[in-house]
Amino acid sequence: MLETIVGLSSRPEDRIAARRHLHQLVTRFTSHIVRNGTPHLSSLGRALDMLDAVLADGGRRGVSALARETNVPLATAHRHVASLAGNGFLTPLGGGRHVAGPRLLAIHAGMDVQAVLAEVSRQFLADAARQLGCVVQLGTLDGDMVTYRVKEGRGAGALFTRVGMQLEAYCSAIGKVLLAHLPDGELARYLDGGPFVPLTANTITRPDDLVRELECVRREGRAFDREEIAERLACIALPLRNGRGVVVAAISASLSVVPGELDALVQVLPILSAVRDRIETAVFGAAPSHPDHNGDHD
Repeated sequence: MLETIVGLSSRPEDRIAARRHLHQLVTRFTSHIVRNGTPHLSSLGRALDMLDAVLADGGRRGVSALARETNVPLATAHRHVASLAGNGFLTPLGGGRHVAGPRLLAIHAGMDVQAVLAEVSRQFLADAARQLGCVVQLGTLDGDMVTYRVKEGRGAGALFTRVGMQLEAYCSAIGKVLLAHLPDGELARYLDGGPFVPLTANTITRPDDLVRELECVRREGRAFDREEIAERLACIALPLRNGRGVVVAAISASLSVVPGELDALVQVLPILSAVRDRIETAVFGAAPSHPDHNGDHD
């Protein structure tokens, strides 16, 4: 349910307001426990099931239909939804239908899913970097640029990227993953916005060539930087998807290579793919399906 209720605000004042609001909720919940005892976990679970079902439904159906779908007893479902609505987490539309309420929207506006993703993934990426003996990073697309949000591993200080740095998307493995999964209209606008400056002899600079490269990335579910930013530096990247299957970030492994010899990149795929699945499960509740092509790269 995280991606349903968490927004993308990165403003400090929004995060402060959200923390204050959540602190108030915790204080009230603690007071309730002191007065009434610990709530029954199955009851809490059913309430959350109903909240999740209402949000996913988007106000199309009433409580009775959602109760049948979630296997929650009808009377219990009505009681939980009434309580959620009474406390501002849901807004009634009539006919038993509901949508997100003002308190839920306040949480939505105040949270930063990219910050949550970075914090949760940090230890997973550090573990992967130790196993691989290289630098592992996480990045997101902000406008036309990749923002590096996590950087872990041996030699991290020597690699030119840093947390918070932005880099052109067309020449990096992370950037190619994120560009490949843009809606067609947004990708077309990006390609029209060139020029794409060559950083090495291997940098892809022609829009037609970049389109073919991104089609391959989308098909295979992985992207390569073949010494396109710097000579003797190569990267492989994989997408991170939320619970709806939308690509929201990418992770990469960077290796020093002998010019033209990129076989080592493919060898890191099993570990990088496994850590990607763990991050998706930890943040979004499940690892979506990804293309699984473990053959040699083009």
